[in-house]
Amino acid sequence: MKTSSKPAQRILVVEDERVIAVICRRVLASEGFEVDIAANGKTAQHMVKTNHYDYCMIDVKMPVMNGDDFYRWLQEERPSLANRVIFTTGDVIGKGTGTFLEQSGKPFLPKPFTPDELKGLVRQVVMGCQCLA
Repeated sequence: MKTSSKPAQRILVVEDERVIAVICRRVLASEGFEVDIAANGKTAQHMVKTNHYDYCMIDVKMPVMNGDDFYRWLQEERPSLANRVIFTTGDVIGKGTGTFLEQSGKPFLPKPFTPDELKGLVRQVVMGCQCLA
């Protein structure tokens, strides 16, 4: 992702499971991203208001403000970032989560996922966004 002439792209990882958040930070940093972590959607809202992010990786199920609500807020407040979202979830078979993911049309990673799966999907999203730019 990172080139010597461009600054690193920034990604916000919205994840309440600390171990997963730390793994995502390590994997995405190794891909050249600057990575920030928010433990819930409410914290992520504040971070998005005060920082620029190129991408956002959002866990669907979180306390305080879940991924569904945060994504809907992004659509209203930061539509360009809402177009650069990857979801994660441990609940791919739940009707509500499945319906939400389908309606969003955004890529998602079911938990647990491997570092290679994370890297692969992020590369696909970045390449897709570059083609659209």
